Amino acid sequence: MADTTALILGISGQDGSYLAELLHAKSYEVHGVVRSLTGPGADALRAQLPFASLHEAELQDLASLVAVVGLVQPDEIYNLAGLSSVSRSWAQPELTAEITGLGALRVLEAIRLAGRLETTRFYQASSSEMFGNALVAPQNESTPFAPVHPYAVAKVFAHQTTVSFRNAYGTYACCGILFNHESPRRGEDFVTRKITQGVARIALGRQAGLTLGNLDVRRDWGYAPEYAEAMWMILQQAEPDDFVIATGTTHSVRDFVGASFRQAGIEDWEPLVTIDPALLRPADIAELRGDASKAQAKLGWTASTPFEDVVRIMVEADLARESAAAP
Repeated sequence: MADTTALILGISGQDGSYLAELLHAKSYEVHGVVRSLTGPGADALRAQLPFASLHEAELQDLASLVAVVGLVQPDEIYNLAGLSSVSRSWAQPELTAEITGLGALRVLEAIRLAGRLETTRFYQASSSEMFGNALVAPQNESTPFAPVHPYAVAKVFAHQTTVSFRNAYGTYACCGILFNHESPRRGEDFVTRKITQGVARIALGRQAGLTLGNLDVRRDWGYAPEYAEAMWMILQQAEPDDFVIATGTTHSVRDFVGASFRQAGIEDWEPLVTIDPALLRPADIAELRGDASKAQAKLGWTASTPFEDVVRIMVEADLARESAAAP
């Protein structure tokens, strides 16, 4: 793979950073797109991923994307960028559509305008949220999409655009329909990280309690580094295709909270949790559970890190971070 060049949009996020490390270990030349090459965020990313070459571009700016694709001439492009918060998508639906939805179209157009349709393989980060309150479970690649919030609607647009480019131009374009996947690198605005960080602070006496929304929704939670590997595997197949990536099991947010507190040595946790109706979403999905049998059969991929271990890894990391932080 020494001669393979990859361009990652969203390299600063959880998935992007794990994917960058994976590709670097496979001797790829790794490039990443960031919104700015200056400032503390860019400096921190260079320190974290010193092997990656960074380029400035915006998902809202087609010309900047064409310039980067033309400069890098990537063999593989992974579009992991976008606004990924369901809650934020309700607050900023137009911006979500612009970046998460139309952003994917602009990346594909950049590939076309740079003359790379026949030479660049494209990966689109699709989402299990596209299934909405599906009438069947588990969900697989044939399950109809029924999005219930702006983030999912934008993801469906990006997904279908990718499929249309594949069909119309014959380009190697794939979608990974990833179910929830977590790690210590998960952003603090996601409920899972809010939980593990809050539990760590409570265990260390730095926080009195935890305020959350709906504890009863159930999700299919896996481990992010394994899902990054699945992304790479999807682009190594002879023919482009779309794959569900999931564990096939679900747990509720309540399960996640309880497991997190137990990892921190706190058994009687319920008095420490307050439910705030303001944190409830206008529409929510009761349960999502994926069927990754196609990925297992064609890619040889299966999830191997159990739910309890994902929680343990996250809590241990947050306990270490909070212990090292100044009181």
